[in-house]
Amino acid sequence: MADPTTTDSASSLRQRPWNAPPPAPSGPIAQATELKDLVVAYAKQETIDPLKTLQRYMAFGLTGAMFIGIGLCFGLLALLRGLQEITVLNDPAEVDGGWFSWVPYAATFLVGAIIAALFVRRLVRFINQQGSAR
Repeated sequence: MADPTTTDSASSLRQRPWNAPPPAPSGPIAQATELKDLVVAYAKQETIDPLKTLQRYMAFGLTGAMFIGIGLCFGLLALLRGLQEITVLNDPAEVDGGWFSWVPYAATFLVGAIIAALFVRRLVRFINQQGSAR
Protein backbone atom coordinates (compact mmCIF):
# COMPACT_ATOMS: atom_id res chain seq x y z
CA MET A 1 0.00 0.00 0.00
CA ALA A 2 1.25 3.46 -0.87
CA ASP A 3 2.23 5.91 1.78
CA PRO A 4 -0.27 8.86 1.76
CA THR A 5 2.36 11.31 2.98
CA THR A 6 4.45 10.95 -0.15
CA THR A 7 3.25 12.67 -3.29
CA ASP A 8 4.41 12.40 -6.80
CA SER A 9 5.53 15.89 -7.71
CA ALA A 10 5.91 15.02 -11.37
CA SER A 11 2.25 13.98 -11.72
CA SER A 12 1.02 17.17 -10.03
CA LEU A 13 2.98 19.32 -12.49
CA ARG A 14 1.83 17.33 -15.47
CA GLN A 15 -1.72 18.18 -16.67
CA ARG A 16 -3.83 16.10 -18.88
CA PRO A 17 -4.37 17.64 -22.34
CA TRP A 18 -8.15 17.73 -22.11
CA ASN A 19 -7.99 19.77 -18.86
CA ALA A 20 -5.60 22.37 -20.18
CA PRO A 21 -7.12 25.62 -21.47
CA PRO A 22 -6.70 26.22 -25.19
CA PRO A 23 -3.86 28.50 -26.12
CA ALA A 24 -4.88 32.13 -26.37
CA PRO A 25 -4.82 33.34 -29.96
CA SER A 26 -2.60 36.29 -30.66
CA GLY A 27 -1.99 38.56 -33.57
CA PRO A 28 -4.03 41.07 -35.56
CA ILE A 29 -6.69 38.55 -36.64
CA ALA A 30 -7.43 37.61 -33.04
CA GLN A 31 -7.58 41.27 -32.03
CA ALA A 32 -9.97 42.06 -34.89
CA THR A 33 -12.18 39.12 -33.92
CA GLU A 34 -12.18 40.23 -30.29
CA LEU A 35 -13.06 43.80 -31.34
CA LYS A 36 -15.94 42.53 -33.48
CA ASP A 37 -17.27 40.43 -30.60
CA LEU A 38 -17.00 43.39 -28.25
CA VAL A 39 -18.87 45.70 -30.64
CA VAL A 40 -21.63 43.14 -31.23
CA ALA A 41 -22.06 42.54 -27.49
CA TYR A 42 -22.21 46.30 -26.85
CA ALA A 43 -24.76 46.81 -29.63
CA LYS A 44 -26.95 44.06 -28.21
CA GLN A 45 -26.67 45.52 -24.73
CA GLU A 46 -27.60 49.02 -25.85
CA THR A 47 -30.31 48.27 -28.44
CA ILE A 48 -31.88 44.84 -28.18
CA ASP A 49 -32.02 44.53 -24.39
CA PRO A 50 -33.87 47.86 -23.83
CA LEU A 51 -36.32 46.97 -26.60
CA LYS A 52 -37.01 43.63 -24.96
CA THR A 53 -37.82 45.38 -21.70
CA LEU A 54 -40.10 47.85 -23.48
CA GLN A 55 -41.83 45.16 -25.54
CA ARG A 56 -44.77 44.85 -23.15
CA TYR A 57 -45.39 48.59 -23.08
CA MET A 58 -45.12 48.81 -26.85
CA ALA A 59 -47.61 45.98 -27.25
CA PHE A 60 -50.13 47.68 -24.97
CA GLY A 61 -49.60 51.01 -26.73
CA LEU A 62 -50.05 49.62 -30.22
CA THR A 63 -53.11 47.62 -29.17
CA GLY A 64 -54.64 50.70 -27.57
CA ALA A 65 -53.92 52.83 -30.65
CA MET A 66 -55.54 50.21 -32.86
CA PHE A 67 -58.68 50.10 -30.69
CA ILE A 68 -58.89 53.89 -30.56
CA GLY A 69 -58.61 54.06 -34.36
CA ILE A 70 -61.29 51.43 -34.88
CA GLY A 71 -63.53 53.16 -32.33
CA LEU A 72 -63.12 56.53 -34.03
CA CYS A 73 -63.97 55.00 -37.41
CA PHE A 74 -67.11 53.40 -36.01
CA GLY A 75 -68.02 56.65 -34.23
CA LEU A 76 -67.71 58.67 -37.42
CA LEU A 77 -69.72 56.07 -39.31
CA ALA A 78 -72.42 56.23 -36.62
CA LEU A 79 -72.45 60.04 -36.91
CA LEU A 80 -72.87 59.80 -40.68
CA ARG A 81 -75.70 57.29 -40.48
CA GLY A 82 -77.38 59.27 -37.71
CA LEU A 83 -77.28 62.50 -39.74
CA GLN A 84 -78.65 60.66 -42.75
CA GLU A 85 -81.72 59.70 -40.72
CA ILE A 86 -82.69 63.35 -40.31
CA THR A 87 -85.49 64.00 -42.80
CA VAL A 88 -84.35 67.53 -43.70
CA LEU A 89 -80.88 66.28 -44.68
CA ASN A 90 -82.08 63.19 -46.52
CA ASP A 91 -85.53 63.47 -48.09
CA PRO A 92 -87.01 59.98 -48.39
CA ALA A 93 -89.41 61.16 -51.13
CA GLU A 94 -86.56 61.77 -53.57
CA VAL A 95 -84.32 59.09 -55.03
CA ASP A 96 -81.03 60.92 -54.59
CA GLY A 97 -81.89 62.25 -51.11
CA GLY A 98 -82.67 65.83 -52.02
CA TRP A 99 -80.73 69.07 -51.97
CA PHE A 100 -79.04 68.64 -48.62
CA SER A 101 -77.91 65.02 -48.91
CA TRP A 102 -74.27 66.19 -48.97
CA VAL A 103 -74.50 67.83 -45.53
CA PRO A 104 -74.06 64.59 -43.47
CA TYR A 105 -70.89 63.76 -45.41
CA ALA A 106 -69.49 67.28 -45.00
CA ALA A 107 -70.33 67.32 -41.28
CA THR A 108 -68.71 63.90 -40.75
CA PHE A 109 -65.61 65.00 -42.67
CA LEU A 110 -65.43 68.19 -40.61
CA VAL A 111 -65.68 66.30 -37.30
CA GLY A 112 -63.02 63.80 -38.45
CA ALA A 113 -60.71 66.63 -39.52
CA ILE A 114 -61.15 68.37 -36.16
CA ILE A 115 -60.33 65.15 -34.28
CA ALA A 116 -57.24 64.60 -36.46
CA ALA A 117 -56.13 68.22 -35.92
CA LEU A 118 -56.48 67.80 -32.15
CA PHE A 119 -54.34 64.66 -32.23
CA VAL A 120 -51.67 66.37 -34.34
CA ARG A 121 -51.70 69.41 -32.06
CA ARG A 122 -51.23 67.23 -28.99
CA LEU A 123 -48.43 65.31 -30.72
CA VAL A 124 -46.59 68.52 -31.65
CA ARG A 125 -46.93 69.81 -28.10
CA PHE A 126 -45.57 66.53 -26.72
CA ILE A 127 -42.59 66.58 -29.10
CA ASN A 128 -41.81 70.18 -28.19
CA GLN A 129 -41.91 69.35 -24.47
CA GLN A 130 -39.61 66.34 -24.92
CA GLY A 131 -37.13 68.14 -27.15
CA SER A 132 -36.30 67.37 -30.72
CA ALA A 133 -33.65 64.80 -31.61
CA ARG A 134 -32.21 67.07 -34.31
